[in-house]
Amino acid sequence: MVRSTPDESTSFVGRRSELSRLAEAFAGHRMVTLTGPGGVGKSRLALHAVTTGVLGPPDTVAWADLSPLQDERLLAATVSDASGLADHTPRMPADALCAWLADKRMLLVLDSCEHLVDACRDLAGDLLTACPGLTILATSRQPVGIPGEMRFEVGPLPFDGDALTLFTDRARAAAPGLRLDGPEQTRAVAAICRRLDGIPLALELAGAQLREGTVEEVEKRLRTALSALDTVEPVSPARHQSLRTAIGWSHELCAPLERLLWARLSVLRGTFDESAARAVCVGGPLRADAVAPALAGLVAKSVVSRRGNGFRMLDTVREYGRMWLAELGEEKAAEGRHARAFLNLVRRADDGWLGPGQAGWYRRLAAAHPDVCAALDHLLTTDPHAATEMASRVGFFWACCGHLHEARDYLESALALYGVPGPTRTRAQWALGCAALLQGEHDKARLLGELCAQEAERDDDLEGRRSAAYLLGITHLLSGRPLAAGNVADRALATAPDGPFASASVLRCHLVRIFALTGSGQLDQATAEAEKLRRGCVSRGEYWARNYTYYQLSLIALFQDRPEEAAEHARAMLDGKRRLGDTFGIALGLDLLAAALAAGGENNSAARLAGTGLAYWRAVGHAQRGTPELGPIREECERAAREALGDESYDREFRTGVEEDASLALARVVGG
Repeated sequence: MVRSTPDESTSFVGRRSELSRLAEAFAGHRMVTLTGPGGVGKSRLALHAVTTGVLGPPDTVAWADLSPLQDERLLAATVSDASGLADHTPRMPADALCAWLADKRMLLVLDSCEHLVDACRDLAGDLLTACPGLTILATSRQPVGIPGEMRFEVGPLPFDGDALTLFTDRARAAAPGLRLDGPEQTRAVAAICRRLDGIPLALELAGAQLREGTVEEVEKRLRTALSALDTVEPVSPARHQSLRTAIGWSHELCAPLERLLWARLSVLRGTFDESAARAVCVGGPLRADAVAPALAGLVAKSVVSRRGNGFRMLDTVREYGRMWLAELGEEKAAEGRHARAFLNLVRRADDGWLGPGQAGWYRRLAAAHPDVCAALDHLLTTDPHAATEMASRVGFFWACCGHLHEARDYLESALALYGVPGPTRTRAQWALGCAALLQGEHDKARLLGELCAQEAERDDDLEGRRSAAYLLGITHLLSGRPLAAGNVADRALATAPDGPFASASVLRCHLVRIFALTGSGQLDQATAEAEKLRRGCVSRGEYWARNYTYYQLSLIALFQDRPEEAAEHARAMLDGKRRLGDTFGIALGLDLLAAALAAGGENNSAARLAGTGLAYWRAVGHAQRGTPELGPIREECERAAREALGDESYDREFRTGVEEDASLALARVVGG
């Protein structure tokens, strides 16, 4: 399975010799680093080699794009995301990653290492030592520098062959009706490829200029630009000069507002949409209504590329924009706008958590993850109060979709800097407690819940009191104290007469109450309240709480010997958890579905699905978890399925479930 690789959005040209030599390199080395200057095509060569299977058939390819990272802080987390690890333990991220990959056969691509060479050296060394089935393909402007690494220099395309093909291909895409095959056009194309030294990015940018004139005109402007640079500011080697000229030339051909947008977009770290561009870049002469046409102009000139439903700027082009941002004296203002824009994005997501766009907000925050982290880094140094607010609001989203380490790290950093008592600090402590709970630190979560309750009482913070009740209630449930959990939830709900959807904290307390009813054996009451809450969630387009009502309804159906109904609820839970990207919740749902299938006599499917469930539990770093009621059901259903199939057949099906593509297995069972 190929995991997390970018799409090849344009045709790949040439590099046959490089592809062959790269395959040979991996026959004798576990780490190969593609080196070369920016724009020479290192990442594109790596992507084509991976997606075409040139490097052989490893079970999994994980592509980690390191270009959005400002420093090494999120390196291990980024590689974990790429490799499918959503660690829910308090281990150091690098240790968890080594444990996760230890028994896997995987090709890991570390793309754009040059600004994190020391950190990449340490992480790659640890991974290669701990994970014998791992190989690494890196791209960098310099070698990573670990023992046994093979440096593979990527050079320009040949002027008289592949460079001509690439330029012609991009020129025809930019200006389909333009003539390129006449004698004068052929001479001009050859001259452009020679003057740009066959650098792929330079050729792409030059090809895009054919929207503005003939190939002869483009060649003449390029000749003039290079002559001027030779006279004023010679650069060595020549290929660096060629790329710099091509980028600078593209910059000159931009309209003034396009240049300003280019500079301001350089503060964005990841893929962005038009609304993010407006939020970050509007100001002065660049009005909101001017962003869309300016962005379209940058796309037309290949300065910005489309990535799915969003946009992306290549590192080399972003660096040029950042240089101009500094020349304009706007760096500080742009970083501030960026931080405020993503703080506002997190606020809107948090405020919309109960609404019909809930699943969409989870997806938007996942896509914006590098920029949310960059905004938090900025606010930690400039506005600790805003950083604390932002971390507290995004923490619950992150806890759901596998970013527990980041949630805890940013929350602890913000709380250490912002000591002012009040609801902002209380909420941050609550979010930290939720993260600790999911990492298995029940005592720490309980202490934080009690602290939140005390501070919310002091501040007459009603939402704070209810949030603390949720945290304490869940802690009681996971510790086997359903009566205590129910009492905490009921006290909090006594002041919430407007129903479960009055606020997020009220909804969560209703869930605690339902869990407590199930845990204390009041199954009919639990069923009635879970069904009522589920209907309310469905009518509002809410998924998070709805998924846990399905969890309870499935569990109760198993208790009451209704396996088909239990399976139906478990599949509904899995569908919702998949929409939110909740690996922990998927693991829970798979356990429930496996138990329901075993209870219904579908023993082969139950055994295989139990194996798939184990694969997901490994991905969160925990043994099987959940409320205490689930454990005995798991054990009984495994015993029954094993008895029906025999140990050998059960173990064979179980291994198949562990080893098959987990995401495809999930898609299959959700579809029924």
